[in-house]
Amino acid sequence: MGEIDIAQAAEARARGVLLVDVREQAEYAEGHVPGTVNIPMEHLPARLDELDRHSPVHVICASGRRSAAMAEFLTGAGFDALNVAGGTSAWIRAGHPIEKGATR
Repeated sequence: MGEIDIAQAAEARARGVLLVDVREQAEYAEGHVPGTVNIPMEHLPARLDELDRHSPVHVICASGRRSAAMAEFLTGAGFDALNVAGGTSAWIRAGHPIEKGATR
């Protein structure tokens, strides 16, 4: 399973790469990277059809642990998936904006 840092994630996001937030809906609503899609980790296996197998998928959570597991799962399922190291916490520490509110 591959991994990218926050700067690489911000760059990829600006290019339109899909960023999937695998935290619970309440965590996501408290603050998330703008433009992310929330698919909680326990729902991800049942929602694979929502993802494009021909495009990269970057996976984020609060710190990088859950997203690492889900990026590994997606890679095993044939996706080009990368974990965002440090997660949303690192995103915020780096001074990037967040959004609050319901899931997308």
